[in-house]
Amino acid sequence: MAKLYYYYSAMNAGKSTTLLQSAYNYQERGMKTLIFTPVIDDRFEHGTVTSRIGIRANAIPFDNQFDLFECVINQKKENPDIACVLIDEAQFLTKQQVYQLTEITHKIKIPVLCYGLRSDFLGEPFEGSKYLLAWAEELQEIKTICHCGSKATMNMRIDEKGNAVITGSQIEIGGNDRYISMCHKHFKAEIEKAKKTQKVNVLETEFI
Repeated sequence: MAKLYYYYSAMNAGKSTTLLQSAYNYQERGMKTLIFTPVIDDRFEHGTVTSRIGIRANAIPFDNQFDLFECVINQKKENPDIACVLIDEAQFLTKQQVYQLTEITHKIKIPVLCYGLRSDFLGEPFEGSKYLLAWAEELQEIKTICHCGSKATMNMRIDEKGNAVITGSQIEIGGNDRYISMCHKHFKAEIEKAKKTQKVNVLETEFI
């Protein structure tokens, strides 16, 4: 039975590399894949998924209004050999789009593999990741480490001096120059330090 999978991690854990490897595994066996990537991710060439180690693949860009289910139906009619759908930066999906992914698995009967973050720079869930964590039939963490050697689970946004940023839009595209993966302990310490030094009235967040 086709399933919806969510592979989640902190920043810079190799999500795109893992996605591209999964796509290659299908293609090596003569099966076609559809890869989707959000329009707002403009770090690399438009309409591509590119890993930090330099491998890449063409992808279909999507925005908040894009109907993934209808797109896959139309693509499947043109190419019946499509055997898998892969979503890069899946945290940027809307609730409706995550529902569309469940429809792909149930009605078109092909697996959907999503790769994305669990939470933002303040520890709050993204809309896409929230519903993927709730609705995906298979969850798997892609692990990376904090500077202390512990598992990194949080994403800290930093300024040009390397200080934690605690205000701003939830979505701000960036790489190593804007985000650092941290364990929960050091993430909390840096956030508390930023609250004191920046004297910003930030709503207290309950961390587990």
